Amino acid sequence: MKKIWICIYLMLVTFSGYTQSKRDFYLIRVYHCKNDEQLTRTETFIEKAWKPAAKRYGVTKVGVFKPITNDTAAMKKLYLLIPAPSTDYFYQLEDRMLNDTKFQGDGMDYLQAKHDNPTYERFETIVLRSFTDMPHLDLPALKNPAQMRIYELRSYESASEKIYRKKVEMFNKGGEIILFKRLNFNAVFYGEVLSGARMPNLMYMTSFENMDDRNEHWKSFVEDPEWKRLSTMSEYQNTVSKIDIVFLRPTQYSDL
Repeated sequence: MKKIWICIYLMLVTFSGYTQSKRDFYLIRVYHCKNDEQLTRTETFIEKAWKPAAKRYGVTKVGVFKPITNDTAAMKKLYLLIPAPSTDYFYQLEDRMLNDTKFQGDGMDYLQAKHDNPTYERFETIVLRSFTDMPHLDLPALKNPAQMRIYELRSYESASEKIYRKKVEMFNKGGEIILFKRLNFNAVFYGEVLSGARMPNLMYMTSFENMDDRNEHWKSFVEDPEWKRLSTMSEYQNTVSKIDIVFLRPTQYSDL
């Protein structure tokens, strides 16, 4: 009997959501679609099949975003942000979906796509672990409707692993996260990239009411005495070799 209760407990810990973990793990998936038709089919799959199935298996918050680009962009993209208590959880979730009859039916068009009529050109996957000073994903406190909001996804690459760790330290021990919080940047997450095309690097996402609000926040950031002090400290010099910024808007069915 004792063994049975232990097994039940382990199953609950594994699939009850990410509240059991000290630090979140995040999976960012970026779908690349060649046209609006592919994007629509992929979006339909995420909204009608994948997201409902993920929620049945304990994923309580899923962010779904589109980049703010012009309509003539060569490649259409869709971003997913998925939190979990461990990296294994992502694989367990996929395995459960493969055996989920409802999911297979709801997502048939996507799952059974033919080679000459694909729903995307490719997708990329990034796996992250949350920073110690912000261990869990946070819902932004924004008032504007989704179509007006700005989510800013930043990627900071470093020249070496040692230098990268100093940049991570700058956010945690150095107090950069505290500064962002004091200035109300509405951060969604901060994460160390464990697997991805650009490494070593970290990524984080902040959110704003609109682009003017975003610009005002960054202006206050660079002018803040604490940032001026932190950014001139010798141990934090030259910690970033490349910055990549993507502006996103949440879809109507995004939880974030």
